[in-house]
Amino acid sequence: MRFSKFWCAAVLQVLAAGVVLAEPPVAPAGGGSPEAVQALRALVSTQKAVLAEVRKVDDASVLEDYRPRLQKVVDGYEELLKKHPDFAAVWASYGLLLCDPLLDESRTALAVLLKANQLDPELPVVKNQIGVLLAEQGRPVDAFNYFLAACDLAPREPLYHFQIGLVIDEARDAFLKTGAWKRADLDKSMIDAFSRTVELAPTRTDFAYRAAEAYYDLAEPRWEDAYRAWSRLEQRLEGRIEIQTVRLHRARVLWKQGLAGDARELLETVDEAKLAKQKAILLAEFAADDAAEARAEAGVETPPTPAKLNK
Repeated sequence: MRFSKFWCAAVLQVLAAGVVLAEPPVAPAGGGSPEAVQALRALVSTQKAVLAEVRKVDDASVLEDYRPRLQKVVDGYEELLKKHPDFAAVWASYGLLLCDPLLDESRTALAVLLKANQLDPELPVVKNQIGVLLAEQGRPVDAFNYFLAACDLAPREPLYHFQIGLVIDEARDAFLKTGAWKRADLDKSMIDAFSRTVELAPTRTDFAYRAAEAYYDLAEPRWEDAYRAWSRLEQRLEGRIEIQTVRLHRARVLWKQGLAGDARELLETVDEAKLAKQKAILLAEFAADDAAEARAEAGVETPPTPAKLNK
């Protein structure tokens, strides 16, 4: 399963967890007294300041100088939890911090976030991150249920729809093995989730790119829909490499639609050196398809096809 691109997006959500937790509620809630809320505010403020400084550092040796400050934040959470063990927001904020690549304590984070979810099941960012951790552990079906719950709580958050579409696409076989899903239902749910993502976040090119790719992964690829999606995305792009990358996909879709001349003509406009390898792979795919067709017409068995264009 290919979770790398998926979990990258999830990490961004962790880093932006202040949506819920960087500003704890003013009124007591979820086991938190006014004093606890104030203490959490101060701790989160310190955490944000330290992380902001650390992310500016490129030198690994200098980075070690920040370890004591990060440890102090961790100790602050531990102390706060001892005083307020039923304060869900502390568990949630602490769990999200433990997921940060700088700490990378995913196993501990999962236990902490599950506790937060138990204390307050109305925090979508917590459910989302639990889903991320479960998927990383190879439990995509369980992860899906948490993503779905996050989406139910925050239906206008595009990331949660994106997670649903991506976990289905990346772990389709795991869903099918349970016997609870049919391929057609999974395909529909995946496309619906990606479409809703793009609808809610029309300026996010990364979401749009992945949504366009999804049309390839259907039991019966929808090439016309894929072409429209790539064309819309290209119109919004400005970078030369980005535009030509999308043209590679458009050319491949045209080829799949039987428009070989149009595909080759479009491919001729891709001249960026950094895309030479991808272009060569696509040309090899075209050539292999041509050769396979010629052999089929001659009644000769077709050998295995070469590697496909990287998505």
